[in-house]
Amino acid sequence: MQRMAPVINPAGRGGTLRLAFLSAVASLVATFAASAAPIPLFNVYRAEDGFSNAGISMAVVTTAVGTIAALLVLGRLSNHLGRRRAAIASLGLLLLGCLLLLHVHEIGTLLAGRLLMGVGAGLASSSLTSYIVDAAPARPQWLAAVASSQGPMLGLSLGAIASGALVQFGPWPRELIYLVCAGLLVLSAALIVISPETAEPTPGAWRSLLPRVRVPARVRHLLPVAAAVFLATWATGAFYQAFVPALVDDQLHTHSPLVLGLVFAAYMAPSVLGAPLGGRFRSASAQRLGMIIFLAGWVGIIGAIAIGTLALFIAATVVAGAGQGIAISAATRGLLHDSSLADRAPIFSAIYVLCYSGAAFPSLISGELSNTFALPQIVIGYGGLATVAALITVLAARNPYSDTARNSQHGELIKLSGRNT
Repeated sequence: MQRMAPVINPAGRGGTLRLAFLSAVASLVATFAASAAPIPLFNVYRAEDGFSNAGISMAVVTTAVGTIAALLVLGRLSNHLGRRRAAIASLGLLLLGCLLLLHVHEIGTLLAGRLLMGVGAGLASSSLTSYIVDAAPARPQWLAAVASSQGPMLGLSLGAIASGALVQFGPWPRELIYLVCAGLLVLSAALIVISPETAEPTPGAWRSLLPRVRVPARVRHLLPVAAAVFLATWATGAFYQAFVPALVDDQLHTHSPLVLGLVFAAYMAPSVLGAPLGGRFRSASAQRLGMIIFLAGWVGIIGAIAIGTLALFIAATVVAGAGQGIAISAATRGLLHDSSLADRAPIFSAIYVLCYSGAAFPSLISGELSNTFALPQIVIGYGGLATVAALITVLAARNPYSDTARNSQHGELIKLSGRNT
């Protein structure tokens, strides 16, 4: 049996583990802040370089494909190299992506930079989230799930707002945000360097590169509903990257990069606030509540676009974002239930493969359809996806099995076996 990374005894290391937790959270936020940096620039690229909506959508797809590839191939690497080495490698890839995006004037450069950032984000998604869970305090119990699932949302929000402000008001509007993100990534790497390791490196790194995503059997029954939650919510996040820049410009009649960044943040930031609220409920109840709120937000989004009202669009976006936070954190908490250290990187790889599949495939299809259909019609399609996901969640959400329930089921099987013999 392949050895998996055992936990390093944390006894007496409370202070250094707190440093590891904070460093990992800060690095995860910086990772996704860098990922969001190009969003307010998409309209600049459309206006100055002639990029099409389909080209911008392909940039979103390229990021997601790079992330999925990294998760499938590199998702277990931190179990063998240690969390710190894998995290530093991910930050280095993101740094290279930022430097490449300093010189975007053709679609190929944008796609190459986004691919590098996607691979970096994929490696970060498994290594940094596992690092967070390893080092998180025992109380409150929901902190690890919220920090690991909502760190990306916070980073995307901060990155989009900062980018919009720098593009609109700062010097070098096409370059400054990437320089700022590069500095944050270097600082994050320095924090990881001085933080303690939480997983002892083990042999088998090369074998771990064979694509494999594993979810423990005890929570596998949660996967269909979790998939519906992740796919629909991350598809919406990709929609805000690929199509909302054009919608804000063409349908809602504002050309401000800062407003565009704020609109994107209006979807991501409430997710961070909604997540702790979901921690007050059991996993299945929180998923149902979150997806109902998410669907209500989508109804408002469609209505706002139909009547061309920016204020209603932002309000509905906030509602959808809050619902997303409740549902995603609850689904993540369910899948992490009773997880061991060796389980965490594969579980997070599975989670993010589903998430980025939701970002990639609807964007790919919608990008092609955007050559034929108007943007308001594309919006209706995303609303339909949200409706299907909400129905699946309401009808089929389940809680993870507790130890008592598993023992009870095991006892029943023994009884049945005894009767049959």
